Amino acid sequence: MKVVALVSGGKDSCYAMMRCIDYGHEIVALANLMPLDDSVDELDSYMYQTVGHQIVVGYAECMGLPLFRRRIRGSTRHQHLNYKMTSGDEVEDMFVLLNEVKKQIPSITAVSSGAIASDYQRLRVESVCSRLGLVSLAYLWKQDQTLLLEEMIERGIIAITIKVAAMGLNPAKHLGRELADLIPYLLQIKELCGINVCGEGGEYETLTLDCPLFKNARIFLDKFEVILHSPDNIAPVGFLHPLAFHLQHKMEPLSSGSCDIGSGNVGYVCEVQGDSTPDHMVQSLSACSQLGNCTTKNLNLCISRGSRDKFSIGCWIQNVSKTLDGLQEDLISVLGKIELKLNEDGFDWLNVIYIHLYISNMKDFTLANEVYVKFITEKKCFLGVPSRSTIELPLVQVGLGNAFVEVLVANDHSKRVLHVQSISCWAPSCIGPYSQATLHGEVLHMAGQLGLDPPTMTLCSGGPAIEIEQALLNSEAIANCFNSSLVSCAILLTVYCAASLTFCERTEIQHKMESFFDDDSDSIDVKRVASPIFLYILAPALPKGALVEVKPVLYIPENGDYGIGNNLLGSDSKEMVWDFQTYTISGKICAALVSITKDVAAKICPNTEPELISGDHIRVIAKFCVFLVNKVLLDNYLFWGDLMHLKFYYTAYLSMTAETLNLIFYEVFAAFAEDSKSFEMGKEPIFSLIPVLSSGRSASMEDIITCELFASKL
Repeated sequence: MKVVALVSGGKDSCYAMMRCIDYGHEIVALANLMPLDDSVDELDSYMYQTVGHQIVVGYAECMGLPLFRRRIRGSTRHQHLNYKMTSGDEVEDMFVLLNEVKKQIPSITAVSSGAIASDYQRLRVESVCSRLGLVSLAYLWKQDQTLLLEEMIERGIIAITIKVAAMGLNPAKHLGRELADLIPYLLQIKELCGINVCGEGGEYETLTLDCPLFKNARIFLDKFEVILHSPDNIAPVGFLHPLAFHLQHKMEPLSSGSCDIGSGNVGYVCEVQGDSTPDHMVQSLSACSQLGNCTTKNLNLCISRGSRDKFSIGCWIQNVSKTLDGLQEDLISVLGKIELKLNEDGFDWLNVIYIHLYISNMKDFTLANEVYVKFITEKKCFLGVPSRSTIELPLVQVGLGNAFVEVLVANDHSKRVLHVQSISCWAPSCIGPYSQATLHGEVLHMAGQLGLDPPTMTLCSGGPAIEIEQALLNSEAIANCFNSSLVSCAILLTVYCAASLTFCERTEIQHKMESFFDDDSDSIDVKRVASPIFLYILAPALPKGALVEVKPVLYIPENGDYGIGNNLLGSDSKEMVWDFQTYTISGKICAALVSITKDVAAKICPNTEPELISGDHIRVIAKFCVFLVNKVLLDNYLFWGDLMHLKFYYTAYLSMTAETLNLIFYEVFAAFAEDSKSFEMGKEPIFSLIPVLSSGRSASMEDIITCELFASKL
């Protein structure tokens, strides 16, 4: 991609540019924000480094690139973490600046920034990029600061301290010092005082005088004045005010990159004027505008809802005649119906924690996203967009439409959302209205993770074993952001395998999963409390042509008390056979998986060939499943009203339609509800039936039906 780099003059923005080039991108322009008054060195800003702004003008000639600059007219007006477009805010100056760069160089598609740990800064850069249709590149994000600092020096960044503001740093002794000379001392006070060794907490700021990207010249600071801003005895604050500098040329001036503003622009500097440009937001669809679509289709809902804080809504189209209107029409109808149901109950998309998006053909994935982003937007979900997983399922084969959607809903706004849209070395970015993970009620719901290499956002080569290893590493990186780990906190991991995999390849995936959670090496500095539940699902296709996708659910207690019990049950009784696994947090949460294999079905329905499963046999199996679900709940002191979701995955090779199967299960549940008085059965079922190619607790995936339940009192 062609990139405009946000530069402050500091080491981080320069090294971020070097990382961009490492990953095959091309820096074609620079962008800088500076104070309105040239005589002012520092602004009261959480967003911008402005100390040393007088020197940044030299970067254009040093790199042979056009430099776009704008004077900061705004101030910090929107102080919440998640930024919302606010007139007069300093972030709008960045929007105007980058908007002008994009106009003058239309080939630019990405923005580089040096964010390492500040969510405040990253989210604002991402917000501006999203509005301009640009990709945010933040290759320093979440990297180890000690390693970063050492890499910067090793790779030739020559920078001096231009501001100090931390315990252990003295303006008289440490201002103007080369960073390479200060590293030992910075590491020392890091151990003593806990400073951010890269200065990410404002401990110090730097000015880059030379680096490998400065092809034409390097900077020499000839004269400066030391300004003591705060003579504090413990952590005095001071900075350098540059008075004179010059460039020492290295060779004939070279242009470092190609751009679209014509030739002869080595050292070209453009000061961007103008007021904030009106934002052109994507028009969102609503249930009202799409009501016609919803009412003309045979839409069905299922609702797993008790008296607790979270519940599920599933929606699909009954399409026994298999008339294909297309994914776009079907998904609009399904999302519109869910939105109507949310509104009827006093909720909206802001309350949604997680979304399962099932489509009939992965070739329509891009089209599905285009519809999706018109319903679920960052504007509607200002606390954070829901996490999501997407897979292809054999929907049409069982008489359903092209789209099936499940949403997990919370009746409050206490969720905590992790949504990183920047491409980085940390974990795969989520560019758009779906997030990496959402925490609510001590349960972390993570988006489906592919084996993507984070900095390139491409699938790792080498086959399914390599992909699942990378997917688990990506999941671990996300878990770490919540001070947790997969090994210590995972409750349930759903592993989606592509249908193209051989049995041996699926078995290898299972071995990789098991070894990851059985790893006692020092590389995973956590203690495994109990083994999580594994659910394997065979799907026709996955996003990006992936071979495997993993979807973790974690338990993250507020007080650190896990109280976990894990129980793998199997009975050798000749009168009754069951095969299920539970994972419980005493008095709080219970997850369970019930497997109905052909062998189990044969024992439940004696004198029956496993290949000849009829409606009567399914009825018996459904009763057996209800019995086991009830048993799991009672054994763990939970009730039907505590259910968050209850799913039945069934093989699409059963000789019956989804409509027939749904009717049988509904009748069984209704009869049980009437007899037991455990719950009330409305017109919508409390369960969802999901067609898959196959499923099970192992990679063999031999279940006829797999039941997944999740109940919580949190």
